[in-house]
Amino acid sequence: MDTVQFLMDGFATALQWHNILFALVGVIIGTAVGVLPGIGPMSGVALLIPVTATITSGMPTEAAAASSIILLAGVYYGAMYGGSTTSILLNTPGESSSVVTALDGYQMAQQGRAGAALSISAIGSFVAGIISLIGLVLLAKPLSNLALEFGPAEYFSLMLLGLCAVSGLAGKSVTKALIMTVLGLMLGTIGIDAVSGIARFTYDIPVLYGGIEFLTIAVGLFAIGEVFKTILEREVDEQPIAKINRILPTKQDLKDSAKPIARGSLLGFFIGVLPGAGATLASFFSYITEKKVSKKPESFGKGNIAGVAGPESANNAASGGAMIPLLTLGIPGSGTTAILMGALIMYNVQPGPLLFNDHPDIAWGLIASMFIGNLVLLILNMPLVKVFAKIIQTPKKYLLPIIIAISFFGVYAVQYSTFDLYLLIACGVFGYLFTKNDYPVAPLVLALVLGPMIENNMRRALTISNGDWDIFVTSPLSLLFLIIAVAWIVVPLILKLLGRKVVINEEE
Repeated sequence: MDTVQFLMDGFATALQWHNILFALVGVIIGTAVGVLPGIGPMSGVALLIPVTATITSGMPTEAAAASSIILLAGVYYGAMYGGSTTSILLNTPGESSSVVTALDGYQMAQQGRAGAALSISAIGSFVAGIISLIGLVLLAKPLSNLALEFGPAEYFSLMLLGLCAVSGLAGKSVTKALIMTVLGLMLGTIGIDAVSGIARFTYDIPVLYGGIEFLTIAVGLFAIGEVFKTILEREVDEQPIAKINRILPTKQDLKDSAKPIARGSLLGFFIGVLPGAGATLASFFSYITEKKVSKKPESFGKGNIAGVAGPESANNAASGGAMIPLLTLGIPGSGTTAILMGALIMYNVQPGPLLFNDHPDIAWGLIASMFIGNLVLLILNMPLVKVFAKIIQTPKKYLLPIIIAISFFGVYAVQYSTFDLYLLIACGVFGYLFTKNDYPVAPLVLALVLGPMIENNMRRALTISNGDWDIFVTSPLSLLFLIIAVAWIVVPLILKLLGRKVVINEEE
């Protein structure tokens, strides 16, 4: 009954008129962000953090944090839906988790069934969102209670696991992902050491004493980096957009989609809960599953509606599932949830087991707002499919100046520092160079957020044990987390080496 009462209190927060407005604006912007190829949820959320901070500046801290995170979460799951629009109409995924949707979605559009593909995508996203939120409601409190038993050693190992999980799954090369992780950890050490009071890597530059601001790094790497990429590579979208005739799916479409939506929702939720797995992996697993269980596997890739329904449900369910480790353990499972975590920390709200005790209005208000947001997404996106399709045609010459203006004004409004504007440009250049050379930027952002917390918990654990490092392996839970963290990095490398040996032997 406690959970039901907390959820009702959450709805009381989420149903305040300004929070309904924030949820509405969030899902609309999120859908637009998902529709525009290349921007994606990480860039969209990073770009809007300074905007929300400016809008909520006159509100009490607790209310400002709740409203901001409601809007940013709306952008997150709205972008998950919006990414399917370009996949289906242009064969150009709005973000990585919509890559699989393009395989059958674009074929359906070519056959004149674009409306059915888009509406099934919206229905699947709604069902998956609700299923993942029910899972979040049921698991949030028990998991946070369990996490309250954790000590500094367990927290250190758990955060290390979160770091290894994302680093091991981000990008094509584990080595490059680990390099970016170490770079993020190094950036996190800049500033005055909270324990000893010693200035680290500041080089007598006063502006560095407060450390490198997460917001500037995130907006620079993602938003400004994307601007540089578009300008320097002269990206032009000249693909013809498929026509949308009938919007509503037929009874047969609904019948064919029902089981894939259910399977994709459950599969996506459980994959989303795993730190580092994410929506992209969920959508791929869902597509493979649907192809395996189908009586006509040969029809996949040729316009099978199950190839749209399953993956789209999975990637939306995964975004809901990823909220569980973020809210209950303080471990972001993906780049986007790392940015959401950074936004909460900006308001002095620490995600983790104490969030539900110290800030119940924020935690349960966010969960309740996600129910409202998913309903708004369904109501908006079914009739407005054609409107969102038009967003794809926004010329880059109008879009890029808007992104640059929001980035600069937003960062300056929060930091009041010209140094941060120079840093923003530098991060944009590096963001472009990293992406161009296949260095994933998500591990860097995650390491920047988790690094100081990993260091603090390590030092607290060593203080408790009088400098004895055995504390990290004598605790069964801490040892388990460390073993899983090592396995997450080592097992893929072993499998890769074994695969190479098999290929060499076959060639011989």
